[in-house]
Amino acid sequence: MGRLFGTDGVRGVANADLTAELALGLSVAAAHVLAEAGTFEGHRPTAVVGRDPRASGEFLEAAVVAGLASAGVDVLRVGVLPTPAVAYLTGSLGADIGVMLSASHNAMPDNGIKFFARGGHKLADELEDRIETVYEQHRTGEPWSRPTGAGVGRVTDYTEGFDRYVAHLIGVLPNRLDGLKVVLDEAHGAAARVSPEAFARAGAEVVTIGADPDGLNINDGCGSTHLELLRAAVVEHGADLGIAHDGDADRCLAVDAAGEEVDGDQILAVLALAMRDAGQLRQDTVVGTVMSNLGFKLAMERENIRLIQTAVGDRYVLESMKAEGFALGGEQSGHVIVLDHATTGDGTLTGLMLAARVAATGRSLAELAGVMQRLPQVLINVPDVDKTRVNTSAELATAVVEAERELGETGRVLLRQSGTEPLVRVMVEAADIEQARAVAGRLADVVKSALG
Repeated sequence: MGRLFGTDGVRGVANADLTAELALGLSVAAAHVLAEAGTFEGHRPTAVVGRDPRASGEFLEAAVVAGLASAGVDVLRVGVLPTPAVAYLTGSLGADIGVMLSASHNAMPDNGIKFFARGGHKLADELEDRIETVYEQHRTGEPWSRPTGAGVGRVTDYTEGFDRYVAHLIGVLPNRLDGLKVVLDEAHGAAARVSPEAFARAGAEVVTIGADPDGLNINDGCGSTHLELLRAAVVEHGADLGIAHDGDADRCLAVDAAGEEVDGDQILAVLALAMRDAGQLRQDTVVGTVMSNLGFKLAMERENIRLIQTAVGDRYVLESMKAEGFALGGEQSGHVIVLDHATTGDGTLTGLMLAARVAATGRSLAELAGVMQRLPQVLINVPDVDKTRVNTSAELATAVVEAERELGETGRVLLRQSGTEPLVRVMVEAADIEQARAVAGRLADVVKSALG
């Protein structure tokens, strides 16, 4: 697997890349590293452990729980809950560690391990690096220091986690959803019970699809990566809107009453105006990424809202928000972070807040999302090139300048190297889709000739 920790924990094919032995060892290492960092401050540590419904989550959960308990950590096992629920419970219960077993939107054979620190925040890079180093040291022979007798951790099933998290979601809503009909696509994932319960308690009439997880069907042709079923269901049931989550429900995409997609940028735009009107959008600023649609940027400028753009990845959005005290940020993919109420992207919370804006204004989702015009965006991946020279090639720089001149103020060019593959991503936005395709194609050809 190379470096174990990626941009969002450790992920791979369960029982091939991500084995029970690896899960157990990383959990023990995490306990030792956090103890060395002074996280436990001399008290008996506690961990919250949750998972999505993947079949492999059952044995991986057992391995993680065994590793933590063997290192002297008491474990609260919360079962199948969304990633943001585990983060929330880690903070609200005062736990020292949170662990989520999920591969998010990936196909069923994959799984992953994500650690949270006290407060429900993702671990800093240096802590992840230290955990990996300690794991490798002990994997190659250095024995662990192990408690015995009363020093071993105890394991408890914390069944109250479901209601506690749902109550939190309802408690932060600005208004009820009475009168709204909502279709929810749960991707046969971790929010299959939570999301319908929360929307129903908030007053919405709820229709669910993709809410029958069997351990094998997660993300299978449904959820935020496959909106076709949700589009059809919203139109069929005459719903006001539809909400789609991914496997661990840290994402939210939406569909309006006509079955048209409302992506993460549009959701951010709607929530930014709602929070600004309520006096909750600190410094009148929203955080996005360099992949945010140009239409989003233009809409925020028109509304006198500042847009800060980070590198691609919700962790970079969150870092910017925490550093500057911003309240709202997210990605086009549907990771939306409302920092006053969540420490990570929360798809159920995002969906509830979007529906609450529809209910409060009496306006359709299509009308609200119309605050921004989503400009056509073309993305071409150029493989087998020297991606490290993407920012130093004179030939490529000249081609980009020419493309930007052609596009003018209503277009944009972005070239970036992949973080995981030997390829360069060419992204072009323009007011006209044919122009975007033509410019992107020419730039892709230059990338091949200049970096090949």
